[in-house]
Amino acid sequence: MSKQKKSQPTGGTIALNKRAKHEYFIEQRFEAGLALTGWEVKSLRAGKAQLVDSYVLLKDGEAFLFGAHITPLLAASTHVIADPTRTRKLLLHRRELEKIIAGVEQKGYSCVPLALYWKKHLVKCEIALVKGKKDYDKRETEKNRDWDREKQRLVREANR
Repeated sequence: MSKQKKSQPTGGTIALNKRAKHEYFIEQRFEAGLALTGWEVKSLRAGKAQLVDSYVLLKDGEAFLFGAHITPLLAASTHVIADPTRTRKLLLHRRELEKIIAGVEQKGYSCVPLALYWKKHLVKCEIALVKGKKDYDKRETEKNRDWDREKQRLVREANR
């Protein structure tokens, strides 16, 4: 009598913001909950989310996620008016909010979302305090990434 577990095809990650890792130096990461409606959770289970042009806005001691696009499912309820880019509240502890607000206002950081993912049955958003990269920094990062890839290839060939 063995129990079989249901396998999740998404692996926990719903959406990544790859552009943020290219455009910014990531200084400090935070995990925030999201205040969502029912149709949004169903769409996230189907993997219908994008974080490409989204950002975090701090207002009145609260954090909000702007520009995240969650595409409504076709089978969504007919009496619910689905707004795919509505503003969603980020749920953070007071101390985390204070750190983020201090970083943005005093140290000149920006706050951007990096990923949406499942943690047990809850949707979490990884946000980060970031500083912008210059063009030469982006080229340096690309050069390092290519060199690491080449090193891996050389090691693999040497071990054959």
